[in-house]
Amino acid sequence: MPHHPPIAIDRTGADIHAELAALRRRGPVSRIELPGSVPAWSVTGYDAALRVLGDPRFSKDPRKHWPAFRNGEIGADFPLIGWVLMDNLTTAHGSDHSRLRRLTAKAFTPRRVEAMRPVIEQAATELLDELAAVAPGESVDLKKRFAHPLPARVISDLFGVPPEERTELLRGGEVNVDTTTSPEDAAANVERWHQQMHEFVERKRRAPGDDLTSDLIAAQEADGSRLSPSELVGTLHLMLATGTEPVMNLIGNAVHALLTHPEQYEQVRKGDADWDDVIEETLRAEAPVAHLPFRFATEDVEVGGVTIRQGDPVLVAFAAVGRDPAVHGASADRFELSREDKTHLSFGHGIYRCIGMPLARAELAIALPALFQRFPDIELAVPPDRIRPQSTFIMNGLESLPVRLGPVGGRPVGGRPMGGRG
Repeated sequence: MPHHPPIAIDRTGADIHAELAALRRRGPVSRIELPGSVPAWSVTGYDAALRVLGDPRFSKDPRKHWPAFRNGEIGADFPLIGWVLMDNLTTAHGSDHSRLRRLTAKAFTPRRVEAMRPVIEQAATELLDELAAVAPGESVDLKKRFAHPLPARVISDLFGVPPEERTELLRGGEVNVDTTTSPEDAAANVERWHQQMHEFVERKRRAPGDDLTSDLIAAQEADGSRLSPSELVGTLHLMLATGTEPVMNLIGNAVHALLTHPEQYEQVRKGDADWDDVIEETLRAEAPVAHLPFRFATEDVEVGGVTIRQGDPVLVAFAAVGRDPAVHGASADRFELSREDKTHLSFGHGIYRCIGMPLARAELAIALPALFQRFPDIELAVPPDRIRPQSTFIMNGLESLPVRLGPVGGRPVGGRPMGGRG
């Protein structure tokens, strides 16, 4: 394999798919340079990603397995320092990861998710009622008015975050994925976010409720060795952020894909494609997480024809993995609801599969048909080339999604009412 100089990742995320396609042309695993001139590897191939995600020789713990961090080469000025300092499933390895996963997975059992369906439906209905008051020809930002508040409300209800605290507690996660943030602001965000979450936990400790934060605190108090104070705060950081941002992106990306592919929206309207097709093809072609840090080789490992040295940081490019031509052929970059094979890894793989996947799928299965049932003639309010991406290379979403809703409908689109399983 020819030797290539590393590609310096564009921290603005101006064109994630073009950047990842350039990396893939170099092979399924290629060298990159992160902001702060930190060398790393990017995994863009499907088979290579399966290998990295499933191989125990790749750790998520920088404290144990990133020598550059342990010896001080990676300091507080590293632009992605927030992803290193977290103390939760994102940075846990081995038995620590298993322990934290067992505790947090209780939040997303089939029974718990099924119990959340009325909450999701109520949130969707209330947000759509508010949108119905908008004049049919008026432009409205669907990300701000629907795609973000729906998952934010659902995950906040699940963890007992009162409405008056939600903006602040969720803001820390939003800043953490913005890779244009200065190192100073990133470090200040981590400190502020941790302090706010500690204060929230203490209020819950004094006045517990019927919510998952209170459950985690009770588990901690029953056996202090199960969840340290730092892990409790870190877990809440993770649950609130990942319960909001990826679902927001999936809703926005799915709506954008249908509105920029009217012939495929027509397939849904006629019932030739269903909402499962929309959800899975969006997950494949427009994964909500683009380039996720970090994993670290615990020894030299050969993957995709290259040797990743012990201690090297690795990022899995989920937005590229679903578009791998080796799996999806020459049309891999195209959004096609009729595609039979919609294989993707957008929720991860194996022991690192996203534990919130059942809740995310439930939210999408309710939100998308509800939106298009209420507003069947929805359309973009600006030309597609004026819709900008988020200012990040970690997430794959839209800065805003201006639409004109059109007249209120009421008939199911694709023959399935809100809450339908299709």
